[in-house]
Amino acid sequence: MSAPDRSALIAPACRDALQSWLSAEQALNGAARATIRAYSTDVAGFLAFLAVHQGGRGGLAPLRDISVSDMRAWMAAERGQGLSARSLARKLSAVKGFIGWLAEREGFDATAVLSTRAPKFQKKLPRPLAEDAARAMIETVELQSPQRWVSARDSAVLTLLWGCGLRISEALGLTGADAPLPDVLRILGKGGKERIVPVLPAARAAVDAYVALCPHPVTPEAPLFRGVRGGALNPRTISGVMARARQQLGLPASATPHAMRHSFATHLLAAGGDLRAIQDLLGHASLSTTQAYTAVDTARLMDVYDRAHPRARGSG
Repeated sequence: MSAPDRSALIAPACRDALQSWLSAEQALNGAARATIRAYSTDVAGFLAFLAVHQGGRGGLAPLRDISVSDMRAWMAAERGQGLSARSLARKLSAVKGFIGWLAEREGFDATAVLSTRAPKFQKKLPRPLAEDAARAMIETVELQSPQRWVSARDSAVLTLLWGCGLRISEALGLTGADAPLPDVLRILGKGGKERIVPVLPAARAAVDAYVALCPHPVTPEAPLFRGVRGGALNPRTISGVMARARQQLGLPASATPHAMRHSFATHLLAAGGDLRAIQDLLGHASLSTTQAYTAVDTARLMDVYDRAHPRARGSG
């Protein structure tokens, strides 16, 4: 059944509750638009399943009466359609967020939902590029286009990913007002969180070289990085350029724009960078995310904690 058909199964009261929750997530918690879209799709699918599974009752009654068997049946149905454990865990997280919010608002017991365990899955760690491979990637990208300004543009974008740890969306979200790059950039990341990122001289020089060659006027309100026709640069363009470069260099398919950001963190850590400082630079909400992102081994992590923890410092 298609998404529009499924949504027709959802009772109006449930649909209104979902919209209220999504609005609250966006307004109060600063959830990004892409996150809101994912939440909407995931929870609407759950509500449609529940409507059929519980016999199509109206109002909020199906949500008040969710049982453990209802949750098991939904998860089994999702897995039966080929959904991965990782994707199901993501959907379950959205469902828990919505039902938990509604239970608090409406005053019912949501234990059956909130106690449901997510399926276990192996977390995939992003693989960084070695320092020489990251440099070779930028140098090779510079040779991909016969147009000098395009080569300079692509090199500048990758330099920002590796040199400043920006997400591709953050780099392409810069405007002409950001050029020339200052000593520090104020980056608005996921969930509307702002962070301060130091700008390396190499990154500033790469952007300056691109701006000097760009045939399109770099005005304050326009995107800094432009496509060939003058519009905002599409991230798929950078992904494509990197795909061609990695083939020439014999690098694996994991050598993506995201891997350049990951390499920034990994290389900083290898050089003795503080884990919490790297967490701030990346814009991660929790240290555990940074730990996974930088593939920190237990011994290294404990060493950082031993040196940083007040009790450890005071024991000498």
